[in-house]
Amino acid sequence: MAHGDEDLPRLAAVVERLRRELTVARAEADVAAVVAMARGALMERHHCSAAEAARQLDDMAAAAGLPPHEMAAAVLRQEPPAPPPEPEQSYQLEPADPFAVAAAERARDGAELVDALHAQLLDRFGVIAAAVWLLEPDGSLEMLGQAGLGGTESSRWRRLPAQFDSPQQRVAGTGEELWWPAGPPPADQVPTLAPWGGNAARAIVALRDRTGTLLGVAEAWWPEPWDHFADGVRGGLSAVLAGFAEVLSLRLAHGPVGSTAPSPAVFRALGQVADSVLIVRPLRDPGTLSIADFAIVHVSPGYVDPAGRSAGELAGLTLLAAYPASMSGDGLYARAARVLASGHDEHVRGTVAAPLTGAADEVAVCDLHAAPFFAGVLFTWRRAGVAERLAELLGHAERLGQMGGWQENLAAGTVQWTESVFDIFGLDPRQVPAISTADLHNFVIAADRAPVRRFWESLLRRREAAMTTFRVVRPGDTSIRQIRIFAEPVVGGDQVVALRGAFQDISAHYHTQVALAATRDQLADSEQRAAEEHQLAVRLQRAIMPQDAPPVEAAGVDVAVRYRPAERGHLVGGDWYDALLLPEKDLLLVVGDITGHGIDAVTGMIAARNALRGLAATGAGPADLLRHLNYAACHLSEGIAGTVVCGRYDPDTRVLRWARAGHLPPILVRDGVASTLPLPGGVLLGLDPDAEYEEAELELRGGDALLLFTDGLIERRADSISDALRELTSAAVPAGPDAAAHRDRILSSAVSDTGDDACLVAVRILG
Repeated sequence: MAHGDEDLPRLAAVVERLRRELTVARAEADVAAVVAMARGALMERHHCSAAEAARQLDDMAAAAGLPPHEMAAAVLRQEPPAPPPEPEQSYQLEPADPFAVAAAERARDGAELVDALHAQLLDRFGVIAAAVWLLEPDGSLEMLGQAGLGGTESSRWRRLPAQFDSPQQRVAGTGEELWWPAGPPPADQVPTLAPWGGNAARAIVALRDRTGTLLGVAEAWWPEPWDHFADGVRGGLSAVLAGFAEVLSLRLAHGPVGSTAPSPAVFRALGQVADSVLIVRPLRDPGTLSIADFAIVHVSPGYVDPAGRSAGELAGLTLLAAYPASMSGDGLYARAARVLASGHDEHVRGTVAAPLTGAADEVAVCDLHAAPFFAGVLFTWRRAGVAERLAELLGHAERLGQMGGWQENLAAGTVQWTESVFDIFGLDPRQVPAISTADLHNFVIAADRAPVRRFWESLLRRREAAMTTFRVVRPGDTSIRQIRIFAEPVVGGDQVVALRGAFQDISAHYHTQVALAATRDQLADSEQRAAEEHQLAVRLQRAIMPQDAPPVEAAGVDVAVRYRPAERGHLVGGDWYDALLLPEKDLLLVVGDITGHGIDAVTGMIAARNALRGLAATGAGPADLLRHLNYAACHLSEGIAGTVVCGRYDPDTRVLRWARAGHLPPILVRDGVASTLPLPGGVLLGLDPDAEYEEAELELRGGDALLLFTDGLIERRADSISDALRELTSAAVPAGPDAAAHRDRILSSAVSDTGDDACLVAVRILG
């Protein structure tokens, strides 16, 4: 709506009155807040009611002769807030001011804004040139605009870094005005903008808004030197610049201006490059300068709102008004604050899973970019299409099936893994690159290296799709994972140029793995051979590990052992134990678990048990026994991998020396309290031929009970092994009258649903 020139003074007066009323309201609110906090402090300090605290505060103010708000500030031990300004103290615009204010508010950019200022200064004070710099977050001064200066002269002074010693930076740092009628700036000979040889009169004044926040500095030049500045010139020029700062602060509150603002052409170009563009600028608290909200500066014509609204519905809103729940998580407000603080971009490839609105997004978006943009933050994204949705479905399928795809270019030597593969191996793609098939054998346990190497060689030689399985130890959780690899060669001409396939984590489906491996051969007599092998494994196992072995006899020690076989119909496992009285009268206590099932696991168990018995005859300690046993598992046998805990007890000193190879800790029951023993270091058998093992000592007392066991005793599919171990520790008390009773009670209460076999050795120290 257009107004005639006669309406401009009235309009400007209305604007000034509203601004003053807002200032008064803010001051009154500050005073009321201080008084309310002081009353609350008195209520808490003297345990009185709100009315009594109010009367007490009024009495204290009257006795001290202070206004209530100053007394309240004294109670809170802080500076009193400024009282609301009196009407006669308000600054009244002179007749020429409303036109200048209207021109400044109509300015399209920083150059026109400074032109309006210069026109007013020229008309009233004879100022021939003016320039304004805005204070940037890093302390530098960026020129908003200039009028009356040459382009070459002003371009060299467009940006003044914080560390650059100049009159403008000195005013910005101290807030004190600089006035000099002639010659260079007073005091130091610092660089200065001197369009007329440096001999003209000039002034530099700090620009502040109504809250006192520094916006920047303004400089004015006269065409010739003056003898001195009259008081009217100083006061009048400062008053005009104060009004200009007020208009400037209002303009900055609604969007960037000047050199910090992108031009409309930039907005149009962004709309052509990205489907959805959102640009925000921080709104800071005047007192703390912390971010209070973000102003929405621009949305592109094709803006895709995650909340499902049109771009027009966001007009005039701040970021929190548009998305009030976006301050937490990865919402738009939280992302904007992070990008502004760090100065680094954020990029989310594919469909954005975390809601941008802070609640459930109605519209799925993908390829999110957030980057610093001038003085604010730029967001771009696009609506998720069919391809992105299919990729998301594929990602869910990989996750549910615990699978991941890979491909390898043999000619270029490049390998690509999907994110799911890195998760299967427990690797961080930012730290560890994808592993080539040729190097895969270096990352599996020692017992599986030769089969994996032969698998890769057969792919290149036979040029047929193939599959195999191997075991790895994932970093961090040190758990053994069973992984299946599918691979097919890609032939170009007469050679294999690439490989591609998939990995699958089948640790939780080991029985299915055995069944699938058996079906590969599809031999008519496979079931018969499996039954015979099962019977052989059971017989071997029972021959070596009877279910009710008699306790070993040793001076002062009561030992009870029990092997619990797997449920009928399940595969035979490799759990084993040993309780042997050595020639030196020491007692050897061992519990172990060879990975796998069937005849291989049983034969591995027998080999490990016999090897350890033979090594124990040398008098070596538990750590040395495990080191030699691990060496034999890696080099002198094929396919042995497992966990062991080994102890050597001296009845004379009652000292137990023990070591472990990846096994669960023993449980000590002493004085009616059960606890797991601190674990010495030691990796699983068959993993690293050069592994070293730590040895721990425990001095036992009369009445102590010790439990050694395998995970088959407590392992459950739905619970973590840590939770199951805590339950067993709690159930280990009381110890009972003897080792056999303790053993039987533990076996009757231990819960396991994996169908695996288990071993338990209960030791009771007599005396």
